Amino acid sequence: MLNIDLHSHSNFSDGVLTPKLVATRAQKNGVNAWALTDHDTVHGLSSARAAALDLGMDYVSGVEISITWATQTIHIVGLQIDETETTLVQGLADTRAGRLLRAREMATQLAAVGIPDTLNGALQYVSNPESISRTHFARHLVASGICTDISSVFRNYLVKGKPGYVLHRWATLQNAITWIRNAGGIAVVAHPGRYKLDAIAFNTFLSEFKELGGSGIEVVTGSHTVDQYQQYAKVAQHYGFLASRGSDFHSPSESRVDLGALPPLPENLTPVWHDWF
Repeated sequence: MLNIDLHSHSNFSDGVLTPKLVATRAQKNGVNAWALTDHDTVHGLSSARAAALDLGMDYVSGVEISITWATQTIHIVGLQIDETETTLVQGLADTRAGRLLRAREMATQLAAVGIPDTLNGALQYVSNPESISRTHFARHLVASGICTDISSVFRNYLVKGKPGYVLHRWATLQNAITWIRNAGGIAVVAHPGRYKLDAIAFNTFLSEFKELGGSGIEVVTGSHTVDQYQQYAKVAQHYGFLASRGSDFHSPSESRVDLGALPPLPENLTPVWHDWF
């Protein structure tokens, strides 16, 4: 059985390893087919592809696009994309443009509660300032001794209602799906178990996603529990979605699940990769 991991991150967004090192870790962990899906950027894909092919892995070009839907931030993964397609490239650039502005506002709010100079601190963890994220602030606050780990930073400072949280308007759902489809790719809902949507809102979102041309959902992913594997398998069957699998790997020390360590998809699902390899 193929070991396929279609969700991971490098230091081109909020991961800590280079694309080559992510590929090396995936191959060492028994991954046969791998996708790098950095947030709102495709800049690491050429080096990821070269590394994967050198290591004998099948490679899938990917990206994870941040969207705003009903005031919620949701992530849409694009797989099998042409990362040179102009609509996608421009759309991702527009999406990234607001990240540094948001980061400045976050730093101002954190300074107001007695934590100074967090923007410069966060930038020490960023290879491209356009891709600065809450995770980079979290790493700085852990390194500074403000919090003990990444999750406590988010819990105390970087989620809605806390002093470092700044709402950002990302792309729309239609934007993300259009960019992915224009680039020849398949749109997949990332880690659906993470979103704070009630049943009615979630069903409305999935119906809109499907109507706009979305065709996949992550069933087995690093942030899902074993029970959620079955829950989202049923969602995939109900909507006729293709099922995806990915660790959402960011770092050897921060990720819930390592590359290649997830169980297989539940039975009676059509994998998103069913006709790729």
